[in-house]
Amino acid sequence: MNVLLVDDHQMMRDGLRAVLEREADIKVVGEASDGRAALELCATLRPDVVVMDIGMPGLNGIEATRLMAQRHAGARVVGLSMNNDRRYVHAMFEAGAWGFLVKSCASDELIRALRAVASGEKYVSPAVASSVLESFLHGSRPPAEDPRDALSPRECEVLQLIAEGLTSKEVAVRLDVAASTVETHRKQIMAKLGLHSVAELTKFAVRSGLTTLE
Repeated sequence: MNVLLVDDHQMMRDGLRAVLEREADIKVVGEASDGRAALELCATLRPDVVVMDIGMPGLNGIEATRLMAQRHAGARVVGLSMNNDRRYVHAMFEAGAWGFLVKSCASDELIRALRAVASGEKYVSPAVASSVLESFLHGSRPPAEDPRDALSPRECEVLQLIAEGLTSKEVAVRLDVAASTVETHRKQIMAKLGLHSVAELTKFAVRSGLTTLE
């Protein structure tokens, strides 16, 4: 099983690699510190499974998973999160993930999850499953329609970068487009979401899991 590790913290990637490389049937073929680099590596390394952190700057794990599912369907994503917030769980599976784990899980659960996903099964950490089930039983369900669905993948990228404090010029450099194009995206995002300021955009991005502002 070829695995790609995606996390913006080197220490986390080192720990994951150490755990995985003890297994004879698992090979870590690459590492990425953000979603954009992960997409590029996925095209060249063609991993079987991608361990994907959710809260990353630049291009978060949810949007990276969505793009990966569209471009590299052979790579099955297992999401990693600091918490078991059901919004992130739903968002990751909606984006095309095959599994979801909390970062506090034991190493044997990580191995079990990767093997399950590699064999074509979905996997949800028991801690996450119980949280989602509890919210369902108490009538707290995610909204039928996600406001992000109105945004294109590019608009989601722009929104995250704006929420993380980049100016239109800085976003333009990051995405290799004209500043005027970024301004057009920003206006379209505001119109689609019914928002009127960068502060409102930032709050929306945090609530919807596009960025954690860590």
